[in-house]
Amino acid sequence: MDSMTLLFFVPACFALNMAPGPNNLLSMSNAKRYGVRMACLAGIGRLAAFVVMITLAASGLATVLHTSEQLFLIIKVLGAGYLFWLAFQLWNAESGDEAMATGPLGFWGLARQEFLLAAGNPKAILIFTAFLPQFVAPGGSVAVQFLILGALFLALEWVAIAGYACFGAFLRHWFSRPTMRRLFNRTCASLLASAGVGLLVARRE
Repeated sequence: MDSMTLLFFVPACFALNMAPGPNNLLSMSNAKRYGVRMACLAGIGRLAAFVVMITLAASGLATVLHTSEQLFLIIKVLGAGYLFWLAFQLWNAESGDEAMATGPLGFWGLARQEFLLAAGNPKAILIFTAFLPQFVAPGGSVAVQFLILGALFLALEWVAIAGYACFGAFLRHWFSRPTMRRLFNRTCASLLASAGVGLLVARRE
């Protein structure tokens, strides 16, 4: 792996990290409800899921998902179902000041949400299967190169988590009234549900 490979990898990777997917939307919503610090800490759950996916991709086990239509279907149905459940909870969330300040979920609950949302998205695994290997030089150590690329991906993902969390906290000042907070929650819920529908209709490519 040379510097030119990394020069192409970093911007392409960062574009994937910053894409407004379900996890980034969840970070934005968590920051609005629990603060930037808690949303960033909860992102550890997402990073843990990605570590598992990168390990699978490096070991070649992720190709099983790529070739198995049934396994892909099972994972995407479970992932979509979890997205619908989160959307339902957010749609019915209380909008009062007390409920927003002291939510029912602590760090472990929020981190678990991030982990399950990332792990239930088969398209994320396919990214590690189809995207990362493009930057691996066949003549070098595959394990070392996956380690470097994976570490860069996780670092950039952390930047995306912080960026969306800050944006969510910024929006909190714009939605000070309960009616506006309810509108924000239900907008996020609708977007999560739409992502669930998109996951259901996704095909292996």
